[in-house]
Amino acid sequence: METVYYLIARCVIGIASCLPLKFVAWCGRHGGAIAWHLDNRHRNVALQNVQASFPGKNENEVRGIAQENFRRLGETYASILKTGHMKENEISKILTIDGYEVIENILKENPKERIILAAGHFGNFELLSWLRLGAPSVRQWITTYRGLHQQKLTELLLDLRKASGVLYLDRRNQMRQIQKAMEQPGIVLGLVADQRPHRGGLRLPRFGRETSVNPAPAVMAKRYNCRLFPTACFRTDLGHWTIELGKEIPICTNGKRRSTDDITLDIITAHEKYIRRDPSNWFWVHNRWKPQPTP
Repeated sequence: METVYYLIARCVIGIASCLPLKFVAWCGRHGGAIAWHLDNRHRNVALQNVQASFPGKNENEVRGIAQENFRRLGETYASILKTGHMKENEISKILTIDGYEVIENILKENPKERIILAAGHFGNFELLSWLRLGAPSVRQWITTYRGLHQQKLTELLLDLRKASGVLYLDRRNQMRQIQKAMEQPGIVLGLVADQRPHRGGLRLPRFGRETSVNPAPAVMAKRYNCRLFPTACFRTDLGHWTIELGKEIPICTNGKRRSTDDITLDIITAHEKYIRRDPSNWFWVHNRWKPQPTP
């Protein structure tokens, strides 16, 4: 069965790579609209999450945000099939990178600096792999991923990502490689900071509701003495996106290391600002507010 899934995926990617990006994105948006009507479980999760996060919005506003979110997700997933085989000059036409001259200046001043980006599921998050276009002085871009159960499909996804030059390391079984890479100078590590960890999470408020949040960006920044920045991708038009770098989150205050909780709260606050700015741009279909398991 894995081979069948692999062959179907290869066929779909091959078709998408031959079509204009705007058409692929348009098809994806309509696919998301269809999923809104068919996927009752994720539709309800999105509605519940948006309503709880924006209690001041009425039912029509909540429904509009969630419904547009499904269209955006369809557009993102469809576009990934196309952008995975696009070249650098083609990516430059559909992606704007804003604020990353800050990282360029940091590395020009001190090439040994290491930087961590606290990213999230905003917009076309796969385009974060092309951040080198905004900061070419970075020695190596690194990010982590969680492989699929089907090894061939995992390899197919990695093949789509390889053109960007980012080093992808599986956080489940390549921790030693991640640690070794972080010992090198001029490294930028991108970490997804809005996932609900299976274990080892911090109990902190997101949109005023306590949940388990991922401490990895704060922990890694403290462990390897890195500079830390939030970042997000925003949809600006059909098949066009902008990635923005947020304000630096300090690791130390008055010469003392800040707590992991405080640093992580700053990341959450930065991400909440991104979400409030464009609510449909976030990944609402995952329930990040599951109750804490009883011991």
